[in-house]
Amino acid sequence: MKTIFFIIMIFGASLSFAQDIDTDNNDAEKYSKRFAAVMLNDKWGFIDKTGKEVIPLKYDYVGDFYEGYVSVKLNDKYGFIDTTGKEITPLKYDKAEHFYEGFACVNLNGKYGYIDKTGKEITPLKYDKAEQEHFYEGYVSVKLNGKYGFIDTTGKEIIPFIYDYVDNFEENIACVKLNDKYGFIDTTGKEIIPVIYDYVDNFEENIACVKLNDKYGFIDTTGKKIIPLKYDWVGGFYEGYVRVELNDKYGFIDKTGKEIIPLKYDWVEDFNEGFALVVLNDKYGFVDKTGKEISPLKYDDAEDFKEGFALVELNDKYGFVDKTGKEISPLKYDLAENFNEGFALVVLNDKYGFVDKTGKE
Repeated sequence: MKTIFFIIMIFGASLSFAQDIDTDNNDAEKYSKRFAAVMLNDKWGFIDKTGKEVIPLKYDYVGDFYEGYVSVKLNDKYGFIDTTGKEITPLKYDKAEHFYEGFACVNLNGKYGYIDKTGKEITPLKYDKAEQEHFYEGYVSVKLNGKYGFIDTTGKEIIPFIYDYVDNFEENIACVKLNDKYGFIDTTGKEIIPVIYDYVDNFEENIACVKLNDKYGFIDTTGKKIIPLKYDWVGGFYEGYVRVELNDKYGFIDKTGKEIIPLKYDWVEDFNEGFALVVLNDKYGFVDKTGKEISPLKYDDAEDFKEGFALVELNDKYGFVDKTGKEISPLKYDLAENFNEGFALVVLNDKYGFVDKTGKE
């Protein structure tokens, strides 16, 4: 988030020129290049690049432009104006979110609904809660009488209000919760994964982690168990492999469920740059994707590989190993940092310096 702030003295009056630019939002950034929100005597409006006042300074609050429209507040009521200053909705709402994919969520008297860019209310303002304020893949979840369902961009209720919680649709699949159990539905409301699990994660590459009776495994989008629900804990997939725990021991499996790294370690980290940090009997080392230990598990501490090298510690001294397990420099430093753009910060006898990837200071 970048904030621009100017104070300009004009004829003895203080003019605050301020605009928050959400640099993660291309639309807001685009309009911020054309218009700037300005305040004078506690009233807000907009000027263009030449300093011309394009929207009168009469509002108590203004937001950012999204999709050509901005929410404004006057006398504790919200509405929307376009880039010419035309009010496309009456300023009558108690709350108004910005436009996204052509629609905006509004609130009046504690009830929620949605409007389009003409200002038309596409749904009655009757919902108790808008769990997600914007449509995703053409649908949005809303709450009515304590239960959640979905509406589409026409305002039609496409999923009945029967669930205790629902998540966004992603690739036409949404997670739902009912009676403390989880499953998945499609956009027709069909339960494609039965609502039977104690926990589910979102699908990634058509695979989702699920939990049932305190055991974890993975299913595909048809509900087929592709990795048996037998593990005490599982992580997420990184570089094609996932950490798993069984009987207090850790290892790795691939997406077919094959155990590629034996479950024998006291702890493991995710694969990074082709290698994983492992711990056994309080000693650290690394394995490759075949399960081969590239270095003896002898270090007191270690960190993941960065730029091809890993920081290791032994007997309170630090150094680095490469991906063959070779120590590129003696473990002699009192402190050290990971490599960054080819160099690593090291400390010896309260003196600071850098080493390169050959270990040369």
